[in-house]
Amino acid sequence: MQLQKIKLFMYFPPEKTDKPITYRLVKDYDLMFNILQAQIQPNKKGRLMAELEGTAENIEKGLQYLKEQGVQYRIFNKNIIWHEEKCVHCGACTAVCPSRALSMDRNEWKLTFDHSKCLICELCVKACPLNAMDVNIFL
Repeated sequence: MQLQKIKLFMYFPPEKTDKPITYRLVKDYDLMFNILQAQIQPNKKGRLMAELEGTAENIEKGLQYLKEQGVQYRIFNKNIIWHEEKCVHCGACTAVCPSRALSMDRNEWKLTFDHSKCLICELCVKACPLNAMDVNIFL
């Protein structure tokens, strides 16, 4: 069985922030759930960025469940590409990276990029003086 992984933003209405919606994605739809960023408070609008991993069928069922619960979502259709051959490891991108997906290896003073932490905010693309960071858009 082939597993797929998607990255998405979920937008919770105030009346849903105290419900176990993400638990249901795991328990009822057999989805692995990795929270990348969250801003949720009771009785206020909430945002959650996460990766979901599972079969295509279960992901589709889980997304349908979110719709039924009134949780809007946006699936990312892009990612950040690091053109290492252009990079001089200056670290300019690390200063603007909110998730610390970009960091400097202090032993070798070289840039490292952890794609799994990337929030796709594109701040690194703007900060890089050599255009070593780029956005890849896919459908």
